[in-house]
Amino acid sequence: MPSVAAAMGVPGFDNALALPHAPRYVVFLVDGLGLELLRQHADVAPFLSSLNNIEDVVCGVPSTTVTSLTSLGTGLGAGAHGMVGYTSRVPGSGRRLNSLKWDQPVDPLIWQPHPTVLYRLQEAGVAASSVNDAKFEGTGLTVCSQRGVPFHGVNSVWERLDVIIDVIESAPRSVTYAYESRLDHVGHGKGCTSEEWRTMLGTIDTELAQLREELPRDTVLVVTADHGMIDLPMDNRFDVDSEPMLLGDVELLAGEARFRHLYTRPGAEADVASRWSEHLGDRAVVRTQEGLEDWFGPIAPEVSPRIGDVVVASLGLFAVFSSREFSIELKMRGFHGSVTEAELRIPVLVAV
Repeated sequence: MPSVAAAMGVPGFDNALALPHAPRYVVFLVDGLGLELLRQHADVAPFLSSLNNIEDVVCGVPSTTVTSLTSLGTGLGAGAHGMVGYTSRVPGSGRRLNSLKWDQPVDPLIWQPHPTVLYRLQEAGVAASSVNDAKFEGTGLTVCSQRGVPFHGVNSVWERLDVIIDVIESAPRSVTYAYESRLDHVGHGKGCTSEEWRTMLGTIDTELAQLREELPRDTVLVVTADHGMIDLPMDNRFDVDSEPMLLGDVELLAGEARFRHLYTRPGAEADVASRWSEHLGDRAVVRTQEGLEDWFGPIAPEVSPRIGDVVVASLGLFAVFSSREFSIELKMRGFHGSVTEAELRIPVLVAV
């Protein structure tokens, strides 16, 4: 988003991605469309595969929707904006916040106090807006990642197409953010190498080709993603509840299967990290908070208590499940959240 702002000539932003100058932009995020997946399944996505991709872009850590959407929206890393995982501890409460459901009495304006780039664009005189599923209006994640501009709720793909066109044509200088969730849902349920996933990718490719066709010629369409995805075998999954030794001194589990936050008894983080590292070996990267700035960026003091005292980033075809705390994850096939290339690398596709 900062690069979009700079490409539109708005002062105070850096065009780090070297996006083309244009008076109007649509930034369209396809949830779960990792770069490796797009390249592996290019045959069912001819439009997206034909576009110029800005290489070497990663989504940040953890590679999960709530973190990435807020990073996209604010231009900040997780250590600054504070959306540190799918679930995370609410400091002082001993409870987990599910950042998609927003199931704790936490004010999103306090949890994530930084202005969005869309808001800053609007303040600079650019017509900025968000087009998203109507059910997301006013949710905690939407407030954290897209607040400060008009939200256009839609209830179908065709309505979304019409609304994007209407909004982008409403002003000579405009930026519209749009979001697509279906690919990620299919990936979690059926797997990101399934025929169902490939069919959905083909459908979205067709829809985006039509969007590009109907956009004004002076509009640049950027298609990107929040993370990639991998499939994990359904058998022989590691259930941490069967290893009580690992849960000693751990007061709360959070995050998700591929990226676990472990909140420990005060002073026990080094011992917990050592036990987990020894037990998991090369199946995961285990770190304490002292080694996280290269993943999270600089960590603000108010954000630090939300991050696990120990974090466990799974590698290969491995994840840390908990049948007691996160039983629904055991039913899933596709996963993300960790630090592998497949999960981190995302496309930035530019259609002019």
